[in-house]
Amino acid sequence: MRAPSRLLILMLLIAPLSWAQAKESLLIGPGDMLHVQVFDTPELEEHSLVTDAGDLPLILGGSVMVAHLTPAQAGTAIEDALRRGHFLLTPRVLVTFESNETQNVSVLGEVRQPGAYPIDTPRSILDVLALAGGLTDIADRQVLLLRQGTSEKVSYYLSNAPVEAFDNAVLVYPGDKIIVPKAGIVYILGDVAHPGGYTMTETRAQISALQLLSRAGGTNHTANPSHAKLIRRLGNAFSEIQLPLSAMQTGRVADLQLQADDIVYVPFSYLRNFAVGAGSIAASVGSAAVYRF
Repeated sequence: MRAPSRLLILMLLIAPLSWAQAKESLLIGPGDMLHVQVFDTPELEEHSLVTDAGDLPLILGGSVMVAHLTPAQAGTAIEDALRRGHFLLTPRVLVTFESNETQNVSVLGEVRQPGAYPIDTPRSILDVLALAGGLTDIADRQVLLLRQGTSEKVSYYLSNAPVEAFDNAVLVYPGDKIIVPKAGIVYILGDVAHPGGYTMTETRAQISALQLLSRAGGTNHTANPSHAKLIRRLGNAFSEIQLPLSAMQTGRVADLQLQADDIVYVPFSYLRNFAVGAGSIAASVGSAAVYRF
């Protein structure tokens, strides 16, 4: 037999095994239909529906909690119930899915096609985000995964570095939910080349005052960066902080990390002595153009 033919046969033999292993890793949930087989005791074979409470009613042994277990773990739980009830001394139980009602994964938030997508095996979060069309231009790259049943919250950062994105990818199971939030926005207004809002979609949503100034194309020659200020919202009020950009650019003052919704205002030189209040600066944010980094 030629080598390619042997390889093809090997792949055909391995494929069903891989599928079975993937199905075995799925967690049982309410509404799933299970096939229970007890070896050497065919009269105990049954096809049962998992209740809303997560229980599986048995012919013998009462009800067994199987929600959030794999089929193998559910089989062990049923074996324990049969032994405790003194129905069988050494039961061997096989549990398999007949139908899996928790096979959708929901992708919400800043993706191009939010919705529920059918998956019946664990998939990489990168695959699931691809099913939803990928992230929008204003999406935060810090993605939240909510596990079905346990409500465990898993945070995943979709790095722009391909190796990091693949290496840190987490598995998504049927019934899980993925939430992609909107990225934070920082604003720079006044006498700069490109005033407006800039989404914090890079470098793990961190940006400094000088980095933002660079994104905005720097100051114009008529600007007065020494008298720049930072407007930061504190509840329903605004705090005004002096921001000496000229001193920061020369290294005499440390650069400042910004927070979402911060506003950097660079005054015009001819307005050096003209008071511009934080409230009026914040009010102009609504009409500012928003750029993606």
